[in-house]
Amino acid sequence: MTTANPLESLGILLREHGPAVLASWQAYVKQQAPGSTRAGMARLPGQCETLLAALADALRPGIAADIAHSAWQEVRTLLDEIAAERARSGSTPVETATFIFSLKQSLFNLLNDAFGDEPVVLADLVWQACSLLDQLGLYSLDAFQRGRDQVIARQSHELLELSTPVIDLWEGVLALPLVGTLDSVRAQVVMESVLQKIADSGATVAIIDITGVPAVDTLVAQHLMRTIAAARLMGAECMICGISPQIAQTMVHLGVEFSGVTTRATLAEAFAVSLQRRAMRGAFLRTGLPVDATAMTHCIDMQ
Repeated sequence: MTTANPLESLGILLREHGPAVLASWQAYVKQQAPGSTRAGMARLPGQCETLLAALADALRPGIAADIAHSAWQEVRTLLDEIAAERARSGSTPVETATFIFSLKQSLFNLLNDAFGDEPVVLADLVWQACSLLDQLGLYSLDAFQRGRDQVIARQSHELLELSTPVIDLWEGVLALPLVGTLDSVRAQVVMESVLQKIADSGATVAIIDITGVPAVDTLVAQHLMRTIAAARLMGAECMICGISPQIAQTMVHLGVEFSGVTTRATLAEAFAVSLQRRAMRGAFLRTGLPVDATAMTHCIDMQ
């Protein structure tokens, strides 16, 4: 069974002896990854079967051994899907690589049965198979890393959203209690969350409580000021409460100006001011006169 094209010969063998290779491969995977979850084991037969079929189909005459070739697109797509699923399910890089490299033993047995009496041909085929599976294994590791990076990025975004909850204190009054380090990325999420909630609820007051924030730098302070300015453009006022002595000193040292921004020591005080302003706004509206937000602010601050 000698042929001048080792890859073509390997493809023929896979198409002829696919079921036997599949059973052997699954057995090796289970043997080398005993700690896999029940769900992972349940998905194993389907993953092995589809990947082996795609591999056999790609090993056709005239096709290069480089998996970057267009003929290997289906194999690459399957590896992307399998690696991404394993990244989401909590598998390790070693388990993902083992899934591919465990196919070597099954292929070696297949080649030895077919070319055991032709050592030169057997050696060439084994080398070709090793080179091919090494490429597939490295690609699967790269795909796994991409999948895990996507999981981490999604989880980080979800944690940011959970760490910046906008709650309704009263009709038209929102509160955003912040706890922990406030960096530029989180400050941007704060801005987006507050503005979206203002748009959704039609709130006129938003209170940003930074009691639980240990430090604020210049960039974060600028983000807060932009949030306040954007809220005003949407017809709402932002107040800041809970500024610690350390943050106050830092803001003064950095020259950050909070002029025109209402600040209070506690959330309770800020909430009381917001209710007073809503009451005054209602009084102005009942007169039929234009509402001057600046004038109302001065009136409340003087009380």
